[in-house]
Order: sequence, then structure tokens, then C-alpha cells
Amino acid sequence: MTEKSARLNLPFLVPGQAQKEFFHNEALAQIDMMLCAAIEGDALSSPPSAPGIGRSWIVAPSAAGAWSGMEHAVACWTSGGWRFAMPAQGMAVWDKSRSLFRHWNGTAWSSGEWRVSKLIVDGNQVVGARLPPIESPAGGGIVDAEARQAIAAIRAALMSHGLIA
Repeated sequence: MTEKSARLNLPFLVPGQAQKEFFHNEALAQIDMMLCAAIEGDALSSPPSAPGIGRSWIVAPSAAGAWSGMEHAVACWTSGGWRFAMPAQGMAVWDKSRSLFRHWNGTAWSSGEWRVSKLIVDGNQVVGARLPPIESPAGGGIVDAEARQAIAAIRAALMSHGLIA
């Protein structure tokens, strides 16, 4: 039995193994497919009719045909046919059609969602933890004092998130 890597299921070479080049080439093909992985677009339930070599897709949960039984995997068309890589939790792929990342959370592929504790741009935090709600101005005919309080609270929130200086 061929031993495989824990995360990406890549085949290892073992002492005395025949046709080592086959296993080595298979590992290289899978690395080529998953290192800086990019998919063409939405998950598909069946293979495209004319895939180009090196193009990849996410296999939909209702997979059929050559993709049957490979639900959620990344499918890549190679010179040797379809190769599949089952996602590891946290794996990210670039969605070329939407220009955004998708990632595998262990049960499903996200569609552009990314969980972070804060967002930093050029060394400045621009988004952080959610603050409490800002009260809306309410009351009588003169709302100047309430409006100023609301505007000050909005300004403070924007500053705390780094959206304004």
C-alpha cells in the first residue's frame, strides 16, 4: 500500500517501490493543481464538455458522470485526464470568474466570505470588532443637539474602525 501525506493525500515514495517516477509525477501533478489553486467559477455537477489542460472546478454536491463520488473536491483537467484533490479545512482557491477567494470550512465552500478579527491596510486598521449601535435622533422640532450627538457617535465609530483619521 502506498503511503500518502496527511493533508493533501500526496503519494510518498517508499523503499523498494517500483515505478517511482509514476508516484513522483502524480504528486507533482497534484501540487501543480493545488499550489495557488484557481477555479473557473461556480461549482459544477458534471464535467465541462471541452476543458482546457490545467483548468479546475469545484465539484458540486450532486456530482455525476466522471465526477460522481467526488463531491466538494477540486477537479483539474490534465493531460492524463481528471485529477481530484479533496479540500483540507482552511484551503483557499481563487475564483477567476468573480475575482475573489473561496475557502473550505470543513463542510462547504464559501463564496467570497473571509473570517478575520481585523482588517489592516497599509499598516492601518480599517475594520475591527463591531461596536454597539448608535442611537437615532428622535424628539421634538429642534433636533440639533441630538443630531450632533449622533454625528459625533458615527464619527467616533468610523475613527475607531480606522475608516477616517
